[in-house]
Order: sequence, then structure tokens, then C-alpha cells
Amino acid sequence: MRMFNKILIANRGEIAIRVMRACRELGIPSVAVYSEADKNALFAKYADEAVFIGPSPSSQSYLKIDNIIKAALETGAEAIHPGYGFLSENTVFASTCKENGIVFIGPPSTAIDAMGSKITARQTMKEAGVPIVPGIEEGINDPDEAMDLADGIGYPIILKPAAGGGGIGMKIVGSREEMLPALTSSQSVARNAFGDDTIYIEKYLTEPRHIEFQILADEMGKTIYVSDRECSIQRRHQKLIEESPSPVMSDELRERMGSIAVKAAKAIGYASAGTVEFMYSRGDFYFLEMNTRLQVEHPITEMVTGVDLAKEQILIAAGQPLNYDQSDMQIRGWAIECRINAEDPLNDFSPAPGRIKGYRSPGGPGIRVDSGVYSGYLIPPYYDSLISKLVAHGKDRREAIARMERALYEYIIVGVKTNLIFHKAVLRNARFRSGDFNTGFIKEENIAEAVKRVAAEDHDKNESLASALGADNRKVAAIAAAVGSYLSQQKLEEKS
Repeated sequence: MRMFNKILIANRGEIAIRVMRACRELGIPSVAVYSEADKNALFAKYADEAVFIGPSPSSQSYLKIDNIIKAALETGAEAIHPGYGFLSENTVFASTCKENGIVFIGPPSTAIDAMGSKITARQTMKEAGVPIVPGIEEGINDPDEAMDLADGIGYPIILKPAAGGGGIGMKIVGSREEMLPALTSSQSVARNAFGDDTIYIEKYLTEPRHIEFQILADEMGKTIYVSDRECSIQRRHQKLIEESPSPVMSDELRERMGSIAVKAAKAIGYASAGTVEFMYSRGDFYFLEMNTRLQVEHPITEMVTGVDLAKEQILIAAGQPLNYDQSDMQIRGWAIECRINAEDPLNDFSPAPGRIKGYRSPGGPGIRVDSGVYSGYLIPPYYDSLISKLVAHGKDRREAIARMERALYEYIIVGVKTNLIFHKAVLRNARFRSGDFNTGFIKEENIAEAVKRVAAEDHDKNESLASALGADNRKVAAIAAAVGSYLSQQKLEEKS
């Protein structure tokens, strides 16, 4: 059985540690690459080796293909895992790895390219018989043409940058009068973010749910869907809470949507872990996009199926056949993930980088925390504000929610603002608890007001817990200092 002798992880934070854990369980040494801002980061210490690749801005470090390839060649890494974000869906990077004899742990560059442009993806899926949202398959730059096309589709419509992702530059337009300023704004954002101001138009679905399917495919063509995930709790098209399975899912619907997800993956010759995303509205579903990488929310799928997706990626990249059949994919219980970010939910979720002065993660039955921070860690302003992914698993949705509420109560992060109070507010919401919600939930339920109430209720408890944690941390720091002093003295004695 062929296996890599060393893997470089071209990413940072919690996802770097997640992949390194998979490597460690497989007995594969890992290599971290880090920027100036991450020289004291946990992931750089966790890896077996670590290589400095440049200044703090990602454009000068984590996006520098030459620096990453050089690090892999110098350390003898046979493969590179890109994590998510950064270069994970960059066809040039995938091709450059291959040109240098390095295995890219992900799909073929042709598959990445096919899904990289939303216009190309729509065209490909339409030809494969995958249902797509009504709209146009051609990019537009001309305002007059855009106005005419939008009139033909019918309002409301949504404008999307053809080269974009993560909800960046998307604009919902409700009438012809709103069209021109929205198009100008969307094109400006797309030009600055992606270097391409091409826009395409889709019919905007009212009250849709965002449902996605995790797929696995090996290099021999075997493809299965692992499970579905509900991702409708979003802010500005960015997911904040995900769960598996979806509250709206039935066995029949899962089989129907899952089969379409497999068809979509096969249409582009996919091999690796990936996610096919759909919009679901009133019994109908439509292809949205395919993420040709591991998703942020992959832990909830792992919790309900027992499948280690990071390990499967590595095994598939090593040329091994998929050991699972579709019949093996059984969902056991329910899992919910809350993305814990360093941001201020009382100030329009503005980023809140800074130093963590006290940190205590939750635990107990059914709780998983994927994180890359620690007490004393400085959250840099250069990257995504994700602190951790908090996951709760239970025998059913009610127990998963109860465990998540307990975990949120236990979670202590002192020194930076976080969205913990946002998650508490959502989980208390009656509509969320019933499972009857859509992508407009945060605005429709006026969650901002609920967050303010939670913040006021939590103030005294947080002050008390922070004080206790501070005393505990001082004790730990004193012990660490004493141990460090002892070890230093031992080394001096050994030298003498």
C-alpha cells in the first residue's frame, strides 16, 4: 500500500492542525509553513517541521506559490494539503505541484477549473442534467444588457461575480430602479477582490434553504455522497451555524439530492472530498456551486457518519480506492457546528483581532472543539477571524441543541470580542429550535436585538468566570516558568 513519507500543509490555524492530526494518525510526518504573524501559532509548533515563508500579509506568504513549493522540495514533502481558502481552489497551484513532482491533495486541476467560474459551472451542470437556478449562462459587463436580461428573468434577481466566492460582491435586486447602482457596486467589489468584474444574473429564490452534500470520489471513478448539511444560518451569505442532517430532509429527498450531487461530481471527473451546494425552496432544489476542497463545516459530517474526511482525502490522493460503498453511509444522531469568530456582533460583526488573555474551551459528552488558539495567543488582523469550530453531537436534534447550549455556556474567551453571544441568541430562538428557517433568518428574526439581551444577561457571569480563569492561568504560568527554569538549568549542567 503506497503512502506518503511526508505531507506539507499549505494553510494555517485550526484547519492546519486538523490535517496534521490526520497525518499523525496515519503515521505521516507533517510540515507547517508559517508567516511572520504566525511564528508563535499553535499549528507551527504542532507540526513535525515548520518553514518560514514570508511576511504577515497572505499575499506575501500563504499565497506565494513559489515559496510553498520551495518549502516542500527542501523538506522532502511528497504531497501538499491546501486546507480551505488560500490556494485550495487555485488551478495554477495544483498544476505547479504536479510539475514539481508533488501530489496535490485535492481534485485534478481540470475539476477545480470547471467549478472555478460560476458561469462555467452553471453551463457544465446544465449539460449534465443537474437542475440550476433560472438565470443566464453568459457573463455580462454591459449595464444596458444586464438591465434587459434582468427584466427577462423577472425580479427579484441576484447579481454574482463570476470569479467570486464567499458571498463577496453578491447583490439582491428587487426592482429595475435598484439594478444599475447594484450592478455598479457588485462590479466594483468583484474587480477589487478577484481582478475580474464579470457578473452573471440568477433568479433570486424567496425563502430558500442552503443545503449541501458532502461527496467522496476516488481516482478509479467510484463516487458516493456521505451526508447532507444544513447551512441556512448566514450573515451576508457567509455561514455561521451548520447542522447535519438538515431539519427538512427526508430519506427520499436525501437520496434524490445525493444522487444529483454524485452526478455533478462525475460530470467533471472529480476525485477527492468535495461539496455540492444546493438552494432548496418549496420542494424544489437547484445547483448553487461546488466547493472543490474540504469545507469549514466538515466536522459535523464526521460526527454523524464516523468518516474521517481528512484521512480519506489523503488516502485518495495516494491512489487508494475508496473503502466505502453508498450503503455504508448511515447518519447516526445529529450534529451542530457554531463558528466562533473574533468579531463584534454588537457592531455589525466587525473583526476584532487582539490578544486572548484567558481561554477555556468546553468539553463533556458529545462536544468537539477544532481550534488553533490558546491563552496568550495574538489573533492577527491579516486573516480570517475564526477562533474555533464548536461542534455538538447528540442522539437527536434536541439533544444536540442542548449540548451546544451547555458548551456555549462553558466557553470562556477573555481579551477579544467574540460572537459567542450571537450563537446563544440563535439557539434560544423558537423558530430555530423548530427547524423552520431559511437564509433570511438573521434579518427576519431581528437577531441583533436578541444578541443585545444575551450580552446584558451574560455580563456578570462573564466577569466572574474571567476572574476565576485569570487566577487559574496565573497558576499555570507560574508552573510553566518553574519547569522552564529547571530545564534550562539542566541543559547548562549537561554542557558543563
